[in-house]
Amino acid sequence: MAEFIKSILLLLVLLNPFLVVIYLIDIIQKLDSKRFRNVLIRAGFIAAAVFVCFSILGTAVFSSFFQVDFASFQIFGGIVFLLIGIQFVFKGPDAIEVLRGESEHIAGAVAMPVLIGPGTISASVVIGERHNLVIGSLAVLAATVLCIATIYILKRVHDYVRTRREALIQRYIEIAGRITALFVGTVAIEMIFQGLKSWIAKMII
Repeated sequence: MAEFIKSILLLLVLLNPFLVVIYLIDIIQKLDSKRFRNVLIRAGFIAAAVFVCFSILGTAVFSSFFQVDFASFQIFGGIVFLLIGIQFVFKGPDAIEVLRGESEHIAGAVAMPVLIGPGTISASVVIGERHNLVIGSLAVLAATVLCIATIYILKRVHDYVRTRREALIQRYIEIAGRITALFVGTVAIEMIFQGLKSWIAKMII
């Protein structure tokens, strides 16, 4: 049970619903609770399906199906994260809207790159290696459900507070968005470094 909870927390920390809310602030402000809930549920289904697939297939999906090394995925994913972080530094939370596209096609774009990313895919692979097929799948599903539920609760809190302290909310979002860029950029550099480290180690061997 302890390992199961540990696995849920691993993916949940990387999903980070409090960080995702900053990414989604534009649609949180544009959509009412019902529409936002529907978008979020669809995005959650897409993300959960991807996480379960990677937890079951593991690194074999890269070596056998895509015929690439997992380190290459880490390097490319790190570069994508780095570009997102740089955009956040200069544009704030508006940067993610450009990456997602228009709101009528938002569910898939919320799923990727907001929920599905190199970090969460890597975590799904690790969880799959820790547990058997059923337990690993349940762990990633539980983490995804908890993330989606937390985001929806935060949306309701935002709607309640915004009517009373809109200027304060906007200021918080602007500051938090730019601070987030530092975290995203740091994770990106670490992913690139780990990918290069693994790749160089294989070349030496």
